[in-house]
Amino acid sequence: MCGVLGVFSPGHEAAPLAALGLFALQHRGQESAGVAVSDGHDVMVYKDLGLVAQVLDERRLPSLRGHLASAHCRYSTTGSTSWENSQPTFRIGPHRPVAVSHNGNLVNTRQLLADLPGGRGRLTATTDTELLTAMLAEEPAGDLVEALLRVLPRTEGAYALVVMDGQRLVGIRDPHGFRPLVLGRLPDDGWVLASETAALDVLGGEYVRDVAPGEMVVLGEAGGPRSVRFAEGHENLCVFELIYFARPDSYMLGRNLYEARRRMGEALAREAPAQADIVMPVPETGAPAAAGYAEASGLPYREGMVKNRYAGRTFIQPSQALRQRGVNVKLNPLREQIRGRRLVVVDDSIVRGTTTKQIVSLLRRAGAREVHLRISAPPIFNPCFYGIDTQIETELIAATHSLDQIRDYVGADSLAYLSIEGVLGALQLPRERFCFACFDGRYPVPVPYDVASHKFVLEDTRDEPLAVR
Repeated sequence: MCGVLGVFSPGHEAAPLAALGLFALQHRGQESAGVAVSDGHDVMVYKDLGLVAQVLDERRLPSLRGHLASAHCRYSTTGSTSWENSQPTFRIGPHRPVAVSHNGNLVNTRQLLADLPGGRGRLTATTDTELLTAMLAEEPAGDLVEALLRVLPRTEGAYALVVMDGQRLVGIRDPHGFRPLVLGRLPDDGWVLASETAALDVLGGEYVRDVAPGEMVVLGEAGGPRSVRFAEGHENLCVFELIYFARPDSYMLGRNLYEARRRMGEALAREAPAQADIVMPVPETGAPAAAGYAEASGLPYREGMVKNRYAGRTFIQPSQALRQRGVNVKLNPLREQIRGRRLVVVDDSIVRGTTTKQIVSLLRRAGAREVHLRISAPPIFNPCFYGIDTQIETELIAATHSLDQIRDYVGADSLAYLSIEGVLGALQLPRERFCFACFDGRYPVPVPYDVASHKFVLEDTRDEPLAVR
C-alpha cells in the first residue's frame, strides 16, 4: 500500500514538512521510510529501514536542504524488505536525475524489464519502482514531464506516484485511479501531494482536489500547479482503502471514512443480527463499524481489548511469523468487560485468518461466554495485484474454506460478513467507481496469472542474462 507525499514550499525547507506529513501516513507502511530533496539544482536522498520517526529524525533533517521533497513509507508488495528496496528510488541518468515514490503495483514488470536496455543488470534493487525510475532516468525526452508522457503509457497496473527531478515535482495516478492521491495547498503559497487528506491536516494544509485518474499534476513551475493528461481516466479506486487501509479521519471521493465505516456497521447489524450482550470492536480498525452495529442493534458498545499503540498493523507485516507474534503484543483483553458475556466482535476484514483465530482465543481465555464475529467487508476470495500483499490465493482463507469452515477454524460461535451491496449502500456511491477485484474477481486491468505476477519477480531474474529478450 505505501504512503507517498510531495512538498513544494518555495522559501522554506521542505524536508521537515515532508517528514511531518509522512507521520500521518505511517499506517500505510512500516518497513522503511525516506525522503528526496532538491534545492532547485541537486537532488539528495536519505532513506533507511524503520519507522518514520526512526529514519527522519532531528539528526537527519537539518542536512536535507531544499524547497522540493518527495517522501515515502513502505509496505512491500514487490521485492524483499531490504535497504536497497526502500524508497524514494533514485537514479542519475544521462538525461536527468529522478527520484520516485510509488504506491501500487505494476503488472507488466517482465515486459518492461525486457524492454530496458541492459535488462536486470541496469537495476540495483528488485522493485517495480526501481525499474520505473531507471526507465525515466534513461528516457531521452527533453524534460521530466515529456519523459513521463513517453514512459507511463507503457506501464500497466496501479500507481500513485510522486516523481521529482531537480526543478519540479509531479503527482501521478494511473488511468484507473486504483490508489489515492490528493492535492492540497499549504500556507505561505506551498503545495502538497499526499496519499490521504489526513496528511494535509497535519501540515495545516487545505484540500484542493483529488489528482484525477490518468493525470499528472506538475508543481515547481511559475503560475501554480499544471495539469497534464497522459491517458483517459476512469476511477476504480480500491474499495479496501475505504474499508480498512486509510485513516478514518481521511476523506476519499468526498466521503469521511469514519462515517462510511460506521454506516457499514449499521448495514451489518441489519444483515447479520446476533443474540448477544455487548458489541465490541477489534481495535482500532473495527471501532467505527462496531459503533454503527451497536447503534443499529440497540446493544451496548464496550471496549473489550486494549491496543498497544506502539505495535504496528499485523496485516502489513512482511512475514506470517511476524504477524502471529504481533497479535500477542498488540492486544490485551479487558476481562471485566468480557467474562461471562456473549460478545459481538466487529472487525473490518479477515484476510488470512490467523490473526482472527488468535483474537478469538484471547477472548475465550478472558472468559467470553460466546463470540459472534461480524466482519464489515465481504469475504476476500481473490488475490490483489494492484498494491496489497495478497498475491497467492492459498493465503486467503475465504478462497479455500467455506463460511462454516472459517468459523470453525477461528473458533467463533457464529460468523457473518457484510455483502457487497451493504458496502455500496454505506458508501452511497455506484459500484463502477471502485475496484472490487479481491471480492468479486473482476480485475479492471488484466493480470498474467503466472510467476510474472508474484512479489519477487525481479529477484527471480537476477541470474538471467543482462539483456532479457
